[in-house]
Amino acid sequence: MIASCLCYLLLPAARLFRTLSDAFFTCRKNALLAKSSSSQVEGDFAMAPRGPDQEECEGLLQQWREEGSSQVLSTASEGPLIDKGLAQSSLALLMDNPGEENAASEDKWSSRQLSDLRAAENLDEPFPEMLEEEPLPEVEGPMWTAVPMQMDPQYADCAVLPAGALATEQWEEDPAVVAWSIAPEPRPQEEAPIWPFEGLGQLQPPPVEMPYHELLWREWEDFSTQPDAQGLEAGDSPQFQFTLMSYNILAQDLMQQSSELYLHCHPDILNWNYRFMNLMQEFQRWDPDILCLQEVQQDHYWEQLEPSLRMMGFTCFYKRRTGCKTDGCAVCYKPTRFRLLCASPVEYFRPGLELLNRDNVGLVLLLQPLVPEGLGQVSVAPLCVANTHILYNPRRGDVKLAQMAILLAEVDKVARLSDGSHCPIILCGDLNSVPDSPLYNFIRDGELQYHGMPAWKVSGQEDFSHQLYQRKLQAPLWPSSLGITDCCQYITSCHPKRAERRKYGRDFLLRFRFCSIACQRPVGLVLMEGVTDTKPERPAGWTESVLEEDTPELESAFPRTVGTIQHCLHLTSVYTHFLPQRGCPEVTTMPLGLGTTVDYIFFSAESYENGNRTDHRLYRDGTLKLLGRLSLLSEEILWAANGLPNPFCSSDHLCLLASFGVEVTAP
Repeated sequence: MIASCLCYLLLPAARLFRTLSDAFFTCRKNALLAKSSSSQVEGDFAMAPRGPDQEECEGLLQQWREEGSSQVLSTASEGPLIDKGLAQSSLALLMDNPGEENAASEDKWSSRQLSDLRAAENLDEPFPEMLEEEPLPEVEGPMWTAVPMQMDPQYADCAVLPAGALATEQWEEDPAVVAWSIAPEPRPQEEAPIWPFEGLGQLQPPPVEMPYHELLWREWEDFSTQPDAQGLEAGDSPQFQFTLMSYNILAQDLMQQSSELYLHCHPDILNWNYRFMNLMQEFQRWDPDILCLQEVQQDHYWEQLEPSLRMMGFTCFYKRRTGCKTDGCAVCYKPTRFRLLCASPVEYFRPGLELLNRDNVGLVLLLQPLVPEGLGQVSVAPLCVANTHILYNPRRGDVKLAQMAILLAEVDKVARLSDGSHCPIILCGDLNSVPDSPLYNFIRDGELQYHGMPAWKVSGQEDFSHQLYQRKLQAPLWPSSLGITDCCQYITSCHPKRAERRKYGRDFLLRFRFCSIACQRPVGLVLMEGVTDTKPERPAGWTESVLEEDTPELESAFPRTVGTIQHCLHLTSVYTHFLPQRGCPEVTTMPLGLGTTVDYIFFSAESYENGNRTDHRLYRDGTLKLLGRLSLLSEEILWAANGLPNPFCSSDHLCLLASFGVEVTAP
């Protein structure tokens, strides 16, 4: 009875042992197939513990022999996780039934297999995207990894080859001597960038954002030798040197009226107090002797700009735009360097004249340079400085030309010397015209044939050639009532007053007394004795050709050329409007994100002959010499700085700065 009960109790234990043996030998077979040759497999199985399943194990070995060695590669690539379901079931049995009969005989491998199966259970399968399987979820707890270990020889045949080991670094020890253990704390490592293109260098990552003062750095281009302590250039012919800045500082009310143009800017940098401090820092940094400003808001000028500039040593003149406009132009100079001779405000608005119904203005100053007293009796020619802001409207090139003609006429009157020549002239401002446009060429070359030209083409700002209706310029461009000739001169400036008095003097009128027509008796004249019956006697020396010799004086004194305007001021630009080192155009402003040049500094220069003709585009230094200039920037650089305005430049224009020298002559 007792024996039957023992048999009844031992039967489930035998079945359990059989199941465990089956799981163990199956797992062990897979591992050995993955790492060993056929001879090693046979030896390993010969050393395996004997049990009731020996015949089944030998059958499995025979089956493996029949399948061939090709099965080894597939088994090695799949790894132990191919039998993952079997590993999980075996692990469950081991955990649910520890301490069963015959467990002591398996102590050499049961605990080791348990750790192996736990590692296999928690191991993620490699490259799930290549096998088209979903990756296994991460298991909380310690992370397992393969590390080299020194193991007892009796456990070497029970080690599990980790999946993906063929693609990992080969250890110096036998690959079989690998076990699963808790990985150390992960250390941050820099992954080497993968660059698949052979023979080509890898692109470097973009640099860290540069500060604005470095990104928008502008170089000073020096064209002269260094001046001495008195501001005069050393050499045989000393020069009076000075610097001039032209700057459109962006009126605050105009910015608020066109707020859509500044959506790229942070609201804080558009605040006037912030912009005012930035502008004053620019003035202090460059410290010009003459400062020409455009878009100067009237209340800001009187409340902040003028007092601050006066504290910096400037004397300021301001001209507000006509009509209801609240901004204007200002010209400031240092009285320690110049003495004011005259100041002429210029208004372009003419009541009743459709061509000149806009409120733009200009300002012309005549300054006398002051030389040090130690130089003795020397003289310096006066300097004429003109500052303006021309109409923006790209469609109204006719208005732009008429406004420029008025400014040039005023400059001609202020700069004209007693001998009919002109003193050195500097004309600067926002002309709302691009380089090489008809308006630009007119200022530089001194002549423009405008008849039939589309009005939008004058400034070159935009192309309206696609429009059916295009305003075209007709000759004459402005009426004679404007009082300006086609040579951009005032009529009263063209002829001396003494010549006008001679024309209409008594001696001039007496010539008609003895002309041929006056000596002829009119038909039907009533005969009156002593009155109409006498004939005037011609004085001795008077001939009938006297009147014919003076005929040109009686012709129109202001002939008008057909479709052509001119001026004789001989101006050229300080800037070349191109950056040779970058191979791109210069930029002074960026409306709507498009870089362009509309701000200029023109100065007097002498044109010289090129071959047999005078090329008005080629100039050489005259009385006024260009000594240096502040370089401009490209559109690419301004794009990198988020356009204009930005935290460093508080206007939508860049300032222009140039250094000049005027010859100092002895009396």
